[in-house]
Amino acid sequence: MAAVSFGRIVAGAMLAAGVVAGSPASAQFFLKSYDFRGGPVTGLEPELSMPMPGATPAEIRAGLTWNLRAALNVAALQCDFAPTLLTVDNYNAMIKDHAGELKSAFDTLNAYFVRTAKTKAAGQSAFDRFGTRTYSAFATVAAQYGFCQTAGKVGTAAVFAPRGQLGDVAVNYMREMRNSLIPYGEQQFPRAFYSRTYLFLPDFQPSCWKKGKYSVSYCGKKK
Repeated sequence: MAAVSFGRIVAGAMLAAGVVAGSPASAQFFLKSYDFRGGPVTGLEPELSMPMPGATPAEIRAGLTWNLRAALNVAALQCDFAPTLLTVDNYNAMIKDHAGELKSAFDTLNAYFVRTAKTKAAGQSAFDRFGTRTYSAFATVAAQYGFCQTAGKVGTAAVFAPRGQLGDVAVNYMREMRNSLIPYGEQQFPRAFYSRTYLFLPDFQPSCWKKGKYSVSYCGKKK
C-alpha cells in the first residue's frame, strides 16, 4: 500500500502498549509512570529536609508541614503547563483551607530558630535560609514530569485532608515527593520511543502527508 493512515499508526501503538484499557483523568506524560511511592516519614530523615538539631516533635512536624507547602508552591509555579494536574488550584485551596495550621507551622519554626540561635536576628536569618533552601530543593528540570504528576496527586490529598491534619499528609507523602525529584522516564516500554525496533514514527514534515495520510512512497519508511 502506498499510504498508511496516521490515526491507525497511533491507535496501533496505543493498543500495543495496553493503554486503551484506561488511564487516570489527570495529565499523563508516559504510557506507564514510575512508581515513586514511599513509606511514612518521621521528619528526622536527613535526606528529606534541612536539619533541625534539637527540635521538639512539634517543631519537627512544623518543618514537615512547611516542606509540603514549599513542594506544592514550587509545583504551582513550575507545573502549570499541565493544567489538568490542578497544581495551582490545589495549592491555592490548601493555603485557604489549612491557613490556621500553616500559620502555626510558621510560628513554630520561627520560634525554633530564634530559640536555637544566639540572637533573635541570627535566628531570623537562619529561618530565612531554611525557607530558601527548602524551596530551592524542589526545583527540578530533568525530573519535571514525574515531580508534577506527583505534586498533582499530593496536592489533591492536601485539599481533601481535614483541617488540622495537613501534617499527616506531609508524613505520608513527603518521601514520595522527594522520590519524584529523581529523573525516570517511560516504564512500560523504556526504549519504545527511542529504538527503531519497537515503534515506527513517520516523518512529520507537511510534504509527507497527502490528504491526511502519510505517503510511504513519497517519504519512505524509517528503518
